[in-house]
Amino acid sequence: MAETGLITLEYVNTLIRERPEDIHKGQCGRVLIAAGTVGMAGAAVLSVRGALKSGAGLVRAAVPGELFNILQTAVPQATCMDRSIPDGFSRRSLDIYGSIAVGPGMGADEENYLLIERILKNYDGTVVIDADGINSICIYDEDFSAVRNCSADVILTPHQGEADRILEAFGEDKVSILGRTEAAELISRRTGACVLLKGNGTVVTHAEESTYINTTGNPGMATGGSGDVLTGVIAAIAASGIPAFDAAKTGAFIHGMAGDIAAETAGQWGMTAVEIEEALPAALKKIIGK
Repeated sequence: MAETGLITLEYVNTLIRERPEDIHKGQCGRVLIAAGTVGMAGAAVLSVRGALKSGAGLVRAAVPGELFNILQTAVPQATCMDRSIPDGFSRRSLDIYGSIAVGPGMGADEENYLLIERILKNYDGTVVIDADGINSICIYDEDFSAVRNCSADVILTPHQGEADRILEAFGEDKVSILGRTEAAELISRRTGACVLLKGNGTVVTHAEESTYINTTGNPGMATGGSGDVLTGVIAAIAASGIPAFDAAKTGAFIHGMAGDIAAETAGQWGMTAVEIEEALPAALKKIIGK
């Protein structure tokens, strides 16, 4: 078991700081988010908004063409690209991004797995893989070879059910048997990725280095779309130049703090992912002081 610590405000304050007066949007991080499908456009909207409200200067949504109108209306600050066009995922095309996130609401099929594989082959930065991104790999690449053999810094963000699917692919026991910390560390060792296991006391680990438990968040965050927002938050933090493991820890803390702020106004029973996303600027202001 790796050394375990806590993710605290004092730690996050060492990474998230006031911006220089002369900074411009191109220096605030460019994020590509591959998410959404027909019937699941909301996942793309929430993850894109999560990135923008966490400080990303430019966000592009890679979605099916049918979703362009929804994304452009719901998030006019973002640009869109049709993810069925392979040229958008060449090495030259991907190099402009500070981070890439893939998975929320995409659907778990072979086409989407091949997209993930293409990204991992052509990109050397931080890649956040969530939701159907994880599910697609579990179906089409059970030993996670595309993750293990890539040059990118991969962050996997499973909830318990997705973590169980990964563990099953490796012939291991479920999270409920292993325990949350041991399960996250085992997935990290098997895949070589940083792992953020969502839930009460979110676990963030790079098993060969250390393991951390988040100290923010509340039960009201157990609501559909909360994880999509988190994906965008982590991608934005990584795109700002913060290394993948630190970005995962920081993103978990900011997301949880936004949930705590949302709970103060909406209450834990009635809060939704939208309240969490809308509270992100207040969380960052509380951290930075401005």
